Amino acid sequence: MPTEWKLFADLAERAGDKHVTVETAAGDTVGDALDELVADRPAVGERVLTDDGDLRSQINVLRNGTNVLVEENGLATELEADDELALFPPVSGG
Repeated sequence: MPTEWKLFADLAERAGDKHVTVETAAGDTVGDALDELVADRPAVGERVLTDDGDLRSQINVLRNGTNVLVEENGLATELEADDELALFPPVSGG
């Protein structure tokens, strides 16, 4: 099933698009979808993953507007049909 990622700020620049669709299957998790995104757009992985392949602490991952790292099972959250995923880099401003 196709799953769409929305990418914001420099992540969209690195991916070359604000929307990237990846293929996922029944039972896949947010982490599986992230793996697919990084495989398809390695420059995004360089920005969101540590050298060990872990998600950087300041990156936010949303599923249907909910931060999976805070309110759900993190990257182990199972995907459902028509889920929309989003990646946000650290936000700063003044």
